[in-house]
Amino acid sequence: MSSDTSRNALVVIAVVAGGAALYWLRDILTPLALAAFLLIMIDGLARLISRFAPKAPVWLPLTGAIGVIVLTFMVSLWVMVNGGRSFVGEMSGMHARANVIIADIAGRLHLGVAPSLDEMLTHLDPQKYAGPMLNGMQGIVSSAFFVLIYLGFLIASRSAFGKKIVALFPTRGERGEAKRIFDRIREGVESYVWVQTVLGLLIAVLAWAVMEAVGLNNALFWAFVIFVTGYIPIVGGAIAVVAPPLFLLVEPDSQLWKAGVLFVALEVILFVVGNVLLPRMQAKSMNIDPVVVLLSLAFWGALWGLTGAFLSTPLTVIVMAVLAEFKGSRWIAVLLSGDGKPYPMEDQGSESPPPPKKPRRRRAPAAA
Repeated sequence: MSSDTSRNALVVIAVVAGGAALYWLRDILTPLALAAFLLIMIDGLARLISRFAPKAPVWLPLTGAIGVIVLTFMVSLWVMVNGGRSFVGEMSGMHARANVIIADIAGRLHLGVAPSLDEMLTHLDPQKYAGPMLNGMQGIVSSAFFVLIYLGFLIASRSAFGKKIVALFPTRGERGEAKRIFDRIREGVESYVWVQTVLGLLIAVLAWAVMEAVGLNNALFWAFVIFVTGYIPIVGGAIAVVAPPLFLLVEPDSQLWKAGVLFVALEVILFVVGNVLLPRMQAKSMNIDPVVVLLSLAFWGALWGLTGAFLSTPLTVIVMAVLAEFKGSRWIAVLLSGDGKPYPMEDQGSESPPPPKKPRRRRAPAAA
């Protein structure tokens, strides 16, 4: 009893100390985490290029993958900065339109004197809610240079990774076990990234078409916001459905029916993708309990802000895969999983005992 109590207390202290260290070192660790996330995407894309072009030179898949990922990262930053600048420039016209809409709604509800937008924002205190998100977006943009530096050093250190594995795990069995754990983590993260990227692009393209049809200004910027926030569980869907119709409603010369059409269209798109396509594509790649997804979003968001919310699900996949490899922590991985199986039963490795060997029959000695 004393040993179990000591071990459990030590685990609790280690978790608290680890969380405090992650919070205090967030300015250093968040660019490194984003760089590692990009490195996983580069490795997956490089293997995909090698699969479709097996006769290509050895350097071509990795070089092409680096170019595609880095170019996509820089274009995303450009769209974010340029679209955000245009969005801020349109806010002055939206302010007057919002006051007109508020007065119209107050008149229909017979509320007497309608409050202005400034008075409503004073009571709601939007900085309390929008401030952390804007600070997180600014942090991602400002740390982009450090992310690329970390990414370059991570790519350069890939060549020595094999030697480090040999030094850490001398025996062949230990190296095989380490490789199996690493492959499981990589496959889980890559599957999540692949599913979210494909579905996020589909949602963004469909949403862009609808927003262009109803005449929303800066539709490309909003489509990019919908695509990026798709990586954030729960919150991303709410932003995608609510934000564009609200800003269409307060635009000059806008009509109420257009905002309603946009809201319904976005809701239908997200409902079909989230309830029809997503479960089929996530079949074995996302075996995480929905409550755990929500808790991980809150936990990593509190530690690392918007970057933590963006990486909350991949980080949870990594934690669950690591915990499932040890008998003392496997029960935590079971609780984190969606069906009680942290990984498929046929791939449990050392957890399932090998089949018994059949005894060999000795041959009778030959007669003289």
